[in-house]
Amino acid sequence: MKKHPGDNPAPDPESGDATSLRIVIPEPHSMVSLLGSRDELLRVIEDAFESDIHVRGNEITVTGSAREATVIGELFDELTALVASGTELTPDVVERSVSMLRRKSGARPADVLTLDILSSRGRTIRPKTLNQKRYVDAIDKHTIVFAIGPAGTGKTYLAMAKAVKALQAKEVNRIILTRPAVEAGERLGFLPGTLYEKIDPYLRPLYDALHDMVDPDSIPRLLSAGTIEIAPLAYMRGRSLNDSFIILDEAQNTSAEQMKMFLTRLGFGSKIVVTGDVTQVDLPSGQVSGLRVVQDVLEDVPDVYFSRLTAHDVVRHRLVADIVDAYARYDAAQAAEPGRLPAGRARRDAGRNR
Repeated sequence: MKKHPGDNPAPDPESGDATSLRIVIPEPHSMVSLLGSRDELLRVIEDAFESDIHVRGNEITVTGSAREATVIGELFDELTALVASGTELTPDVVERSVSMLRRKSGARPADVLTLDILSSRGRTIRPKTLNQKRYVDAIDKHTIVFAIGPAGTGKTYLAMAKAVKALQAKEVNRIILTRPAVEAGERLGFLPGTLYEKIDPYLRPLYDALHDMVDPDSIPRLLSAGTIEIAPLAYMRGRSLNDSFIILDEAQNTSAEQMKMFLTRLGFGSKIVVTGDVTQVDLPSGQVSGLRVVQDVLEDVPDVYFSRLTAHDVVRHRLVADIVDAYARYDAAQAAEPGRLPAGRARRDAGRNR
């Protein structure tokens, strides 16, 4: 892809001065693939920037600040590379590419968004953010990986994809999925039904992810053969797990003792991934989360990696990222001034007292 400065000098990314940049897309690339049907993707790009973007044939002219022109030029480089790799461009892919380039992480969106983890049932699972790619790479390089971050960042889903891939490649003999049977406001003894019926709701999210990646008809067979095991954390006690890919989900709801018990189940030829969100602890008041403690205990231990995901890595509805950010700001304000009412509630209370 060729870039031609207009009448102005080449864009200086540190400058806010107006400039004009002409981008020529190579002929083999379809402009429909690059800009979307009825320019759907072009509108996404225009909404993301204040610059004027004009398309004529296979030429794109950008008029605006030098800083934005530089990012837009890089963006079309990345989108062209993605199309050349066979990746279908979608609004989500474009928005994530813009976000990565703006954050100046040094990583190319074309490298992040083309990493195939698992192809199954007509779809390919890939990381969607730089931190997700680092997380996936860490699973390949380390024996124990902790993924800590808010809801919607793909912690469990990506770990499941890596586990299924490892099983298919015969790198492990079985997958073990576990989570503590503790959730907000409920305890097993108060739930109706048999032990299995009581446990099942806690493990259902793991079944749901598994159904996305494995032929549903084969799951009962894999479960009955023990190739895939889904069980509460308490069932791990006293075992040594060899040649296994083990995932502990919702680890913020473990005690420090349970976390130690789980990690010491590690056997030869096995890999462990622990996922959790330390902002959503459902343990009884006064009980410390094992996921919080383990960060201090194992931070400097070789072959243990901590992957920390943020609201920027949320891959659910975009409103989820805004909700995560809003709660983070609220928690920070509460920590700074305990007892302070949120601004909205303070205004409402003031109105009542008039």
